[in-house]
Amino acid sequence: MFLFRKPSPHFIRAFLDVQARLNLTYPAVGATAGKPPLGFVVDHTRIKLGEGEKLFQAAKAGLERWDHFRLGWVETCPPDTPIQVGQVVAVLAHSLGIWCLNACRIVYVMDEPRKFGFAYGTLPGHVESGEERFTVEWHEDDAVWYDILAFSRPNHFLVRLGYPLVRRLQKRFARDSVAAMKGAVGSGNPS
Repeated sequence: MFLFRKPSPHFIRAFLDVQARLNLTYPAVGATAGKPPLGFVVDHTRIKLGEGEKLFQAAKAGLERWDHFRLGWVETCPPDTPIQVGQVVAVLAHSLGIWCLNACRIVYVMDEPRKFGFAYGTLPGHVESGEERFTVEWHEDDAVWYDILAFSRPNHFLVRLGYPLVRRLQKRFARDSVAAMKGAVGSGNPS
């Protein structure tokens, strides 16, 4: 949903109440846990955050707090949405004077001793259709990695019309999300 001013918390809550009753907009639910489906653009970003269990725990806590969305131009609403299957969250983005409010539902959560993450899928109130996964992993070599995997395609005529700009914003999100996670674990400054 495109807006010319920032929506109020009441507007966002009403939007999410409606979206929570709707189905996801794509058939391959959970596909970011395996192979993304054909017919979608796939984006994959992966970066080493550092090393050790302490850093892994900090990265896990960062994902749980949605720190990877605290970008200045992108935020989650409500910002304290629990990372649980079925939870509905709005992603609010602001660029070029336009606000974009998008609805997503968490479709799975991974909570293992050395891996934590989740994926959300798009609801009808999202300008894209697809799924995005965010994980942190602590490998046997002690390295801690942050990984984003998404598949998407336009779900709104304005997105199709301005697709080159949309692709730039998607790549900007990945870069800024990485910087935010580095900041969250103390291995860099968020942009």
